Amino acid sequence: MRLQFLVFDHSEDPQGGGSFDAMASVRQPQLVALRAEIAEVVDWAETVFAGQRAPLDEGGEWDMDLQEQTDAASPLWHVLTLSISGSALFCAAFIQRFGLD
Repeated sequence: MRLQFLVFDHSEDPQGGGSFDAMASVRQPQLVALRAEIAEVVDWAETVFAGQRAPLDEGGEWDMDLQEQTDAASPLWHVLTLSISGSALFCAAFIQRFGLD
């Protein structure tokens, strides 16, 4: 899958786990496509690492946070922020699946 809206920044911890953070700002007509792209990323994680979503410090393999807001200066713009964290195994699979380097 080639991501159109999400550009992830990756940070890694000493154990090989890490996080992927992306922010996208779109106008109303692109909002449905952006939400679909986010859903595809999350669906992949929920399928490949089924039943393993939980905070990492509680033994989870991966976890995520999604925030959405409308830009106060221009209500026509929507800002979505997706943060996904995971173990070394999850991060390696995520990088391979979404072609991140």
